[in-house]
Amino acid sequence: MNAEVPTIGRPRAFDEESVLDRAAEVFWRHGYEGASLSALTQAMGINRPSLYAAFGSKEQLFRRAFARYHETKVATARAALEQPTAHAAIEAFLRSGADALTAGDHPPGCLSVQGGLACSPENVHISEVLAEGRAATEAALEERLSRAADEGDLPDGMDVRALARFVMTLSVGHAVHAAAGASREELHASIDVALRAVQGPITSS
Repeated sequence: MNAEVPTIGRPRAFDEESVLDRAAEVFWRHGYEGASLSALTQAMGINRPSLYAAFGSKEQLFRRAFARYHETKVATARAALEQPTAHAAIEAFLRSGADALTAGDHPPGCLSVQGGLACSPENVHISEVLAEGRAATEAALEERLSRAADEGDLPDGMDVRALARFVMTLSVGHAVHAAAGASREELHASIDVALRAVQGPITSS
């Protein structure tokens, strides 16, 4: 009887999506510059050579982690824009955002804000990546409001770009306040005020 010859295979690959999620949380909690390689590798459960082999550099890891974050977390808020009216879309966008910012399964606030509040000149690209993410969300909001204007759901002459910027500014402000400890109830209370402010312009003839 021949002895069984052991086979040598490739090491089991790590779950990239899970690893990116854990890296995103470290960047979220500490910011790009505050996230050390030691903290990242410990959270990700891999060593430095594996990190560099898989992602190339800390900056490339951040870009990949943020891209996944944007796809999974921010997509939920953007899906709210499919509500049938402009007012309902704005409300759903803001309220779903407030809920996400204060969810207990991740650091408070938003990675797209917390990740690059302070970056040195050599890391300016990080702030630019985050700004591009916020701009993409604002563009989706503006597109939805433009469609509302075309459908007669907004008054003639409504500045949809300014309205989108107003809503996005409130959302980003909520991210800052949530990170500082504002509660979900407090964020929703400010949304109540904002909705009263936009109700008149949206419904006026």
